[in-house]
Parts: sequence; C-alpha cells; structure tokens
Amino acid sequence: MNDANQFALSARLATHIAHCEFDHLPLATVAATKRAILDGVGVMLAASGESEDVLPFVELARAHGGEPQASILGFDERVALPMAAFANGALAHALDFEDAFDPVPAHPNASLLPAVLAVAEARAPIHGREIIVAVAAGCDLVCRLALSLRQPLEFDGWYPPPILGGFGATAAAARVLRLPAAQIIDAFSLLLCQNTCPGEIKYSPHTVIRAVREAFPAQAAVLSVLLAQRGVRGFERPLEGRSGFFNLYAGGKYEAGDLLDQLGNRYWIEQLSFKKWPCCRGTHAYIEAAQALRNLHRFDARHIAEIRISGGEVQRMLCEPEAQKRAPHTIIDAKFSLPFTIAAALLHDEVTLSSFTRATLEDTSLLTLASKLRFELREDAYRHAPAGDLCIGLSDGRALHHGVSRALGDPERPLDDVALRAKFINCASRAARPVTPAAAERLAERIFTLEREPDAGAALTTHIE
Repeated sequence: MNDANQFALSARLATHIAHCEFDHLPLATVAATKRAILDGVGVMLAASGESEDVLPFVELARAHGGEPQASILGFDERVALPMAAFANGALAHALDFEDAFDPVPAHPNASLLPAVLAVAEARAPIHGREIIVAVAAGCDLVCRLALSLRQPLEFDGWYPPPILGGFGATAAAARVLRLPAAQIIDAFSLLLCQNTCPGEIKYSPHTVIRAVREAFPAQAAVLSVLLAQRGVRGFERPLEGRSGFFNLYAGGKYEAGDLLDQLGNRYWIEQLSFKKWPCCRGTHAYIEAAQALRNLHRFDARHIAEIRISGGEVQRMLCEPEAQKRAPHTIIDAKFSLPFTIAAALLHDEVTLSSFTRATLEDTSLLTLASKLRFELREDAYRHAPAGDLCIGLSDGRALHHGVSRALGDPERPLDDVALRAKFINCASRAARPVTPAAAERLAERIFTLEREPDAGAALTTHIE
C-alpha cells in the first residue's frame, strides 16, 4: 500500500480489519459475537438434516476431490477448503433461520461463518479469540456497507444480502489468516470479480436458489483470500474506485461517514436480531400478532372470514405476486410468504421447522386460510421491516386488530441466552447426523467460552458422539 492510497476508503477499512485485536473489543461485542456463532452453527446443523435443497451442493463438495481440510457441518465428513465453505454456505440460509440485521435488512453472517469455519479448521490451530475478532469485524463491515448505501442495490435489480455478505466473509476469512491490509484490499478486489446475485431469485415461483444462495459468496470469499495470500494483486480501490463496488452496484450513491463512524469502537454485531421462527424476518411481526390474537380471543380459525394486513415495500414483496404467495411451490418461497406464514401461525400451536414441509405446501386448510389475506400498501406504514399491523375479520362480524412495532428477537426484545441455547440444541438434534442433547449442551458451552479455545476450528466442528 503506497502513501497515496493509505487514506483511501478501502485502505482504511482493510487497515482496521488487519489490526483489530481481541483486547480492543468491547465486552458486549464479544458476547454478541459468541451468540451469533452459536446461532449460526446450530442453524447450519439443522439444515443438514432438514433441507433437501442443500444436497446437490453437499454432493458436489464431496465429488470435488482434493485434500480433506474442513468439515461439512452435520455430515461428519471433510472436503477441500473452498468446497467446505461452499457446502456450509448452502446450509447457512437454507432454513432462513439465521440472524438478521433489521435496519437494512441483511444477513451479515450467512456466508461469513461458513468461510471462517472452513479456514479456521483447515489452518488449525486458530485460537478462539481470533475467531471472535474475525466474526465481529466481518459482520460489522457488512452492516456498515449496507447502512452507507444511498441507492438500494435493488434499484438496478440486484439482491443485496449475499453481495454485501461476501465482503464480510472475505474480511473475516482474511483476518483469520492474518493477512496484511494490502492483501485484504487484494481479496476485496478478487471478490468483486466473482460475487453477484440477481434479484430475479425473488420472482421465480420454482427456484430454490434463494435458499442456498450463500454458497457462492462463502466460496468466493475463501478463494479470494487464498489467492491474495499467494500474491495475486487486486485494485487499489475496490470499494470506492471509478468502477468499484459502490459505482457498479449503487450508482456511486453512498455515505462514507457511515462506514467510518466509530470504526473500531462500535460494532454493529451487537444490534443483530435472532429468530424465533424459521422464516423471513419480515413475517415475524405478523406471526407474533396472529399468535397474540389467537391466544387472547380463542377463536376457531375456521371462523375467519378475512385477514387484512398493511405494510410497506418489504411487506408487499412478501405478498406479491398474489397467486404465488398464497400457494407457494417451494419451501423457501413459503418462508417468504405472509399469507402462508400468517395462516401457519393461526392454525399451528407454534411456527416451527415442521410448519414448512412438502406436506404443508399442500395442506388445503392452510392454503384456504392463506387465500383470505388481503394486503394494503400504505405510505405511512412501518419502515422497520420486522413490524406490521394485522386485522382479522370473523364470521360473527368481529374485527380483531394487533400491531407489532418490533418483532421478538429485536435487540430491544431479544431472545436471551437460555432461549438461544434451547434453539441451538433443537437445531443440532435435526442434523443429518443428529447431535444428542448432551453433546449439544457441551458444544454450546464451548462456544459461550470460545475465547478459551486454543483450536476453535476443531471445537466448532467436532460434535458427533
């Protein structure tokens, strides 16, 4: 890095990542990071047994050959380093159960954790303190990039979460490998040559790419840092350059101050939301509202005449096209459907992974109820994605209403460590090779004390009894 570039935006961010140390992290950041790691590992384990959409990715990773360096979570087998990130990346979002950053919204750890786990295991031993630093710094970068945008990536047809997440995955993997700032810039450049995701994945009623999308940025991040480590030079300004990330994806409309404000002092990982329900975060306020009305008024779902909701563009995306969202063809589309998830919340005792199966996609009582939903776009609707208003009209003429401004799991209404641990144990029990409750408890405890682990890669991937 020459003197002319040392104050460039890409260089400042890369320098921060390279020099970030565990002892510099606030205690709240350390605690939040361990919660994110626990949740992410649990969700990947569950996906290994619950999602058939991930199987082609796992099979390809197995068939790829090469040195068996890193584990595919839930399957108890090792494959080549980039392919482990690829397979685990497919697992990370397959159930749409991982953490989220509500203000944007984004899933900052969905490709990051698969990349970090693969690199940490392949380059063992990596101390747990190093993993915590890498995850905290990488997650923070994703959130800062998203907050800095003044033109949404959707404006030009992109799908933001995996594109933004790829930079965090690259930053975190680079930090695990202790790359210097110049090589982190190179890695960002190499990522920019690979990482993309079209918004078209939202519109097709048959694709499952939306479920497994994080496989691509996770693998790209690992390839980028490995190439940078081997001396492949990139661009001096991969983010802010004339044809860098911001100009290519956001029309050059961004605010550098949002990237740099309190950099190294405030970490946005402290503001993540953790999911109680395994579906799009934008559905959670309505699930909560439906459960509240059902529990309070004790009505029979068969007596519902109409369901009315209002919301903004995020909620609109979860309701349209109307026919597709009322009767989704794929499990991942059902998780991105307000008619389906609200109907599940009204019919089932709880919305769980078992609410989203091939059988429930054909459940006539659920589909009939979903068909009764009407959506109203309102300019004054909540801007906060996990918020919403629900009205239920009953056949006896009663109209029931409930609004939720911040859905459960928000930092202001968080899932506590006990709830998060219970979620982890349940998820681990659903793995392709199920983890016993006792083994899951021990793994959870190791994650909550990860700063003491001399070989974090082994600690996070060794769980089968």
